[in-house]
Amino acid sequence: MKNRMLGNYQKDHLFWGYLFILPTAVGLILLNIWPAIQTIILSFQRTIGFGNTEWIGLANYQKLLTDREVLQSLINTLIYAVVSIPSIIVLSLLVAVLMNKKIKGVSIYRTIYFLPVVAAPSAVAMIWRWMFNDDYGLVNELLSKIGLTGPAWLSDPNVAIYSVIIVGIWSAIGYNMVLFLAGLQEIPKDYYEAADIDGASLWQQFFQITLPLVTPTLFFVVVTTVINAFQVFDVIFMMIAPSSEAMLKTQSLAYLFYKHSFILNDKGYGSAIVVFLLCIILLITALQMKLQKKWVNY
Repeated sequence: MKNRMLGNYQKDHLFWGYLFILPTAVGLILLNIWPAIQTIILSFQRTIGFGNTEWIGLANYQKLLTDREVLQSLINTLIYAVVSIPSIIVLSLLVAVLMNKKIKGVSIYRTIYFLPVVAAPSAVAMIWRWMFNDDYGLVNELLSKIGLTGPAWLSDPNVAIYSVIIVGIWSAIGYNMVLFLAGLQEIPKDYYEAADIDGASLWQQFFQITLPLVTPTLFFVVVTTVINAFQVFDVIFMMIAPSSEAMLKTQSLAYLFYKHSFILNDKGYGSAIVVFLLCIILLITALQMKLQKKWVNY
């Protein structure tokens, strides 16, 4: 009798559980999974006009492997990721540690750091585009005050990618700071009190207590930051002119997907590019999941 009642209880919980996750599941299927499947199918086709497509098999992928523009976009994406990811993580953790201290006006400082997260990406990009302007931008104006000549931040092919990286780092610090701050506040204060009694310095406390205990949050931040870095698009789209010489040395794989799909109207080849990007992200994420056991302390 007891087992029968327990079974009914579990079935009732399953019913309500599935009912509550149904809206999210439907949205995930309709807005994420099904479009992803359609994109993969479309990557084996090409557009022949008026929205019609024809099956061409692996031709898009064969073209992709020999396309110099794809190779250059991959290099640009890797440069953005290699420079921005460590910078975002280190600065976000540093800011979170500082914001975790009991200082006067800490709520105001936290709000200031978080403001870029709630600001519209287009507005952020336009402000930075004005600041980096070659002729009347604020950055070059400040440099001229100390006798320096600023570069062409958004039109020099050798500099533009780093201008985009600066904006990407600035925009991401606030969000990751909040995540780190939540992880830091979960660390018991007793550990730091015991370390103070033992005479441990602040650096020793950070590397022996803070860093090991915040690794679960650090792992999540690393995964999401890597994904966001490889999907960079909006900053490039808003800041770099399509006709600029710097675009070739700045455009990411995500931007190249947009270019072929919506400017050149070659949605099949654009889909192949974004599937290639998806495979890279999945491979890196799987590697991170594999290696987490060696450094994450749960």
